[in-house]
Amino acid sequence: MTKLLIKDIEKIDLDEIMDIEKNAYPNHHWSKESFENEIANKLATYKCAMTPQGEIIGFYGFWQILEEAHITTFATHSAFRRRGTAIFLMFDLIDECYKKMIKYVTLEVRAGNVPAISLYEKFGFSTIGMRKKYYQDNNEDALIMFTENIWYDKFKSNYKKLKEQYARVGQ
Repeated sequence: MTKLLIKDIEKIDLDEIMDIEKNAYPNHHWSKESFENEIANKLATYKCAMTPQGEIIGFYGFWQILEEAHITTFATHSAFRRRGTAIFLMFDLIDECYKKMIKYVTLEVRAGNVPAISLYEKFGFSTIGMRKKYYQDNNEDALIMFTENIWYDKFKSNYKKLKEQYARVGQ
């Protein structure tokens, strides 16, 4: 995969972001207003991945709550799935956490979203609980996933190995 560019999401990006959001979450997605509010939130980080040609192909967002990053949204364009986009976004997200001195990362994910769960596990997330009937569109359960302290040697060592592994395959 070609090297992607990462940048903060701006209002001008929201039409492309909304296309990805609606495609990724057709039954229950955020509104454009929700994204506008989130990118204005001083306690939040929202970034997108772009091709060298400027096409937005994925994004993530998290809230910083004390020493924790709570991932609020994460999606990739359907045409760019299984091509390293989500991995590239996760590297940037974890690097942002290091820059902001965040210790832990958490999220909720649909219990049936096996590709997403696999991605998060690759990055050191573990399932620590479940929210029953969390998703309003179909009452699907959500897994609560959490990292250990990302500053611990074990996490940092595994993260470094993962980065090296993907650097060797062109990521």
